[in-house]
Amino acid sequence: MTDEYALLDSGNGRKLERFGRFVLARPCAQAIWRPSLSQAEWEAADASFDREDGHRWRSRERLPDQWEIEVDGLRFRLSSTDFGHLGIFPEQRVCWRWIGEAVKSAAHPDCHPRVLNLFAYSGGATLAAARAGAEVCHLDASAGMVQWARGNAAANALDQAPIRWIVDDAHKFLTREIRRGRRYDGIILDPPSFGRGAKGEVYKIEDDLPETLASCRQLLTDRPAFFLLSAHTPGITPVVLENLASDALRDLPGTLSSGEMLLTGAPGVRPVPSGCMAAWTARATPRSRDG
Repeated sequence: MTDEYALLDSGNGRKLERFGRFVLARPCAQAIWRPSLSQAEWEAADASFDREDGHRWRSRERLPDQWEIEVDGLRFRLSSTDFGHLGIFPEQRVCWRWIGEAVKSAAHPDCHPRVLNLFAYSGGATLAAARAGAEVCHLDASAGMVQWARGNAAANALDQAPIRWIVDDAHKFLTREIRRGRRYDGIILDPPSFGRGAKGEVYKIEDDLPETLASCRQLLTDRPAFFLLSAHTPGITPVVLENLASDALRDLPGTLSSGEMLLTGAPGVRPVPSGCMAAWTARATPRSRDG
């Protein structure tokens, strides 16, 4: 598959990445080692972002307001936001592949697997599930991010796919779905360290994730296909996520695994740990690193 993202280097608390035709330098707290490339190679980046003296881009005028790249066969519309994000988390590539395989394994001739994607951001997991043939419910508290995800769906010719686009607080939505009796064959969630709902509701992963997982368990069908939990919060390790998922899914037969998500580049480029995941499936389990 075409892949227009690559990690080029990392070190001294930063990462150097290629997004299509643009090379960007951004903060990366876990990269405490020395860079491999020269200072001149880092300074040749098209633009850079730092959090010293406030959030700030340098040479941002070199970047277009929007541009598109293809990652693992999916197209994403990128933009340099004021917080340094671009609208994509490339470390999720291994998850997108696994989601596609899990959906295909769960497919039946007479129906589409039904998948819920919570805290869905710009929709990478939604696109992967829809591309594989799932009926997807995409939920995020930000109307702007849901609109961004809809644009990504259109860029992938998935704008007519069976996707429900929901702007809402996650816990309020889960409560209503439970009351409605709606059920899902697979659930994907990537909760934030700290977030606010559509009406200002506060979400803290350390306080709220166990409740989120308990509600998700109630929304799974009697014979679910998969459950995928990921997080980017410092201190939330693969074992933490696996223990939480084990508590929530303890009554389901299947296989549970966990691991780090990694930013990767060409051979010889050191990978950068960028969050973690725990995955349950009634069948195969994903590998913990990209590749």
